[in-house]
Amino acid sequence: MSVYAAGIDIGSAFSKGVIFKNKQTLGFCCIPSGGDYRATAEKIKKELLSKTGLSSPAPIFTVATGLGAKMVGFADVIRTELSCHARGIITIFPSVRTVVDIGDSYSRALRIDEHGHLLKFLLSGKCAGGSARILKKIAKILQVKLEELGPLSLRSQKQVDFNTNCAVFAESEAVSRIAEGASKEDLLAGIHRALAAQVNNLAERVGIEKDYALVGGGAKDEGLVKAVELMNGFNLVVPSEPLLTAALGAAILAEEMAPA
Repeated sequence: MSVYAAGIDIGSAFSKGVIFKNKQTLGFCCIPSGGDYRATAEKIKKELLSKTGLSSPAPIFTVATGLGAKMVGFADVIRTELSCHARGIITIFPSVRTVVDIGDSYSRALRIDEHGHLLKFLLSGKCAGGSARILKKIAKILQVKLEELGPLSLRSQKQVDFNTNCAVFAESEAVSRIAEGASKEDLLAGIHRALAAQVNNLAERVGIEKDYALVGGGAKDEGLVKAVELMNGFNLVVPSEPLLTAALGAAILAEEMAPA
């Protein structure tokens, strides 16, 4: 009986799963992580089985990654997010050499070689100002949906400049700017510019080498992607499902490690 391969990425905000066989993705899912990572992992497994029509006892070799990887009770192997991101992105875009993962808690920059091997990496630290969490905070202040942030910011006519890179102070400053009459569009353009500067600083410190890719939740925000592109003067590479990169990489590693 042939063995299927699965990658499970348990993140702080969202958890993702990919099921793989013969170098082909058979199904994937993405759900909120919640507070019980073990239960979340079980939900992902159940959904992947449902999407592929497999029964629960089906042989699936699983690699887990992410913040809650140790809570994936059925995992055969655990691998770092960095190695999984690198393997996932190089499979989707073989030309990519610089990657920034804009996560909910922090961002991280990677430089990889043509084989997807990690050459260098840096983390943004614990400040939410360098992560996608600031976007959630601003969306709440402006009372708009997260998916509306990008389109709104692209309609800006006069970008608001923020004087801080700290998420807490940026939140306070945003409230003040709204009181002064700044439009949602201009405010968002300013937030995107401030976050893009931090993202790009990370990338520069590991060394920007084309192609340059953005992944993670922040990469779903087209306004942020455009802000980073304007800083560099060239187009960036973004996967169609930027949240799934690490889960995909984990699934690919699982297939390679699975017993014949």
